[in-house]
Amino acid sequence: MAIVGIDLGTTFSTVAVVDDRGRASAVPNRDGDILTPSAIYLHDGQAVVGQAALDLQGEHPDRVATLVKRRMGYPDYGTVSSRAFRPETLSAIILRKLASDAELHLGPVSQCVITVPAYFDDTRRKATMDAGKIAGLDVIDIIDEPSAAALAYTVQQGNAIPDDAPRTVLVYDLGGGTFDVTLVQLSKKRFKVLGIEGDVRLGGKDWDDRLANHAAEQFRAQYGSDPREDPQSLALLQQAAEKTKRTLTKVDQASLTILHDGRKLSLPITRAEFEGLTADLLLRTRLTAQQVVNGAGLTWPAVDKVLLVGGSTHMPMTGAMLRALTGKEPDRTLAVSEVVARGAAVHAHLMEAKLAAARAKLGVLDDIIEISVNAHSLGVEARTGDERVNSKLVLKNTQLPASADRIFYTSQENQQKVRVRILQGEATQSAACMQVGECWIDALPANLPKGSPIQVRCGVAANGLIEVTAVVVATGQTVRAEIHRTGGLEEAELRREAAYVATLKIT
Repeated sequence: MAIVGIDLGTTFSTVAVVDDRGRASAVPNRDGDILTPSAIYLHDGQAVVGQAALDLQGEHPDRVATLVKRRMGYPDYGTVSSRAFRPETLSAIILRKLASDAELHLGPVSQCVITVPAYFDDTRRKATMDAGKIAGLDVIDIIDEPSAAALAYTVQQGNAIPDDAPRTVLVYDLGGGTFDVTLVQLSKKRFKVLGIEGDVRLGGKDWDDRLANHAAEQFRAQYGSDPREDPQSLALLQQAAEKTKRTLTKVDQASLTILHDGRKLSLPITRAEFEGLTADLLLRTRLTAQQVVNGAGLTWPAVDKVLLVGGSTHMPMTGAMLRALTGKEPDRTLAVSEVVARGAAVHAHLMEAKLAAARAKLGVLDDIIEISVNAHSLGVEARTGDERVNSKLVLKNTQLPASADRIFYTSQENQQKVRVRILQGEATQSAACMQVGECWIDALPANLPKGSPIQVRCGVAANGLIEVTAVVVATGQTVRAEIHRTGGLEEAELRREAAYVATLKIT
């Protein structure tokens, strides 16, 4: 039975496994490719996942789902092939395809670790776990993508990292739909995250969109019609923009062809012009990288290496910007599109801490300690006068696992339950934060007087998921509190979506 790591990406996804000699490697799909486009074509009970789905998008845009990851944590994705979908269900279809392709090479896949952007909040992390359940997978953990990349880098370096001289590495992860910067400290026996910043709405797709919008405006100026107003023309335009972006990573000039309304326009685009169109996007990544270093109380001379992760780091502008910012040559020694899945596979085997055989396979990581931090502050909603504020308990970039307590008081005699709203975010006002959900502390002891103290403990697990418990101070009774997450799937809904996915012919 195989245990795999899955990089569930916005635009491409990858599966990796650790072999008997402790080497992590990507597993090809049934077409022999390492990368599987995260696109789904749905029609008449069939789900086509991968490049074929992208190929069909220009002809049937209403039947193809893409960029599903950007909707994780939201209650809906939209309509595909006349059916309303949740993003968890569409992600589950991709996961099922990835697992079945991997099984052609590995045999049955028993367990997996799935990666998420470091800046995913609890709602999005829970949605990713739910997608795995819908796909019928045993998801033993989730891991942040930059952390997975750094873990894979640690394995690759092996004995080159001495115990008494840990390295500080900045992981710059620019994927197709999300962006993260993570600062980590690496040694042979210790893997510690120092700080995280990111943007779940910034990625290579935004560079594509700038090109597509520029080309559409040129077409509209010349012919008086806008290709963005026709679904088929828009799909073809987006594909052409993405292809042009890739070409400009290799050469200084390319041509972007727009087809719409019976007309054709071939638009020359230079690399310099492309970089000018997207300069503000690159600046956002620069400011984020600077922020994470400042937040850790460090300066660039204290950073030993800048590690590039994510397919969008192939763009020459990213390397040039990081050289100017850091004074260091970015490290491109890792396969940027595979390294996250490889690190997830390593983490999956580290999860088998009780199995000596699994440890033996990972000689360089024998007894390694993984230490993560939370990407968002965790708090509860509190009332101050007439205002509802975010009372922070576990601050951003706190070492995980972590927990903190807050005392609440019953507001009436013989109160049977207390409601606590769990928040994530840095804002003072609760309305500006992400509401994870509501937690009801119920089954309180009978006859509690008004004003009885209830100690609520909110904790963040190593994988970023939130736990809540409570103690009645007067009696010492521990009360289990279950978070009712905003917009999440209930067990009955999970079973329903899993049953639907099981009926699909996924190829």
